[in-house]
Amino acid sequence: MRRDVFQAIADPTRREIIGLIAKKPMTPNAVAESFDVSRQAISKHIKILTECGILAIRPYGRERYCSVQPKKLAEIADWIEPFRNMWEDRFERLDDIIDNLKKDKKNG
Repeated sequence: MRRDVFQAIADPTRREIIGLIAKKPMTPNAVAESFDVSRQAISKHIKILTECGILAIRPYGRERYCSVQPKKLAEIADWIEPFRNMWEDRFERLDDIIDNLKKDKKNG
């Protein structure tokens, strides 16, 4: 089953897993050591992240390493970008209003 990237990042544990693995590729066991949940629970999270294409698992010798797939994360960033721009514009306008109120108070 192919999962949606937004479904995958909806879970805070999965977002934390992405953050860990983004720093450096890790084995599933190394990822599990960073959490206070069962190894099976982490494996399920990793499976979901792999199914949606955010993580890839590749064998290196006897170990399997998880790595982040930046292209999938770019999809998320591309979707968020218009909203970020909208909020930045709104905050800039709010800053202008506050500055004008301060000037009015100072001059009044």
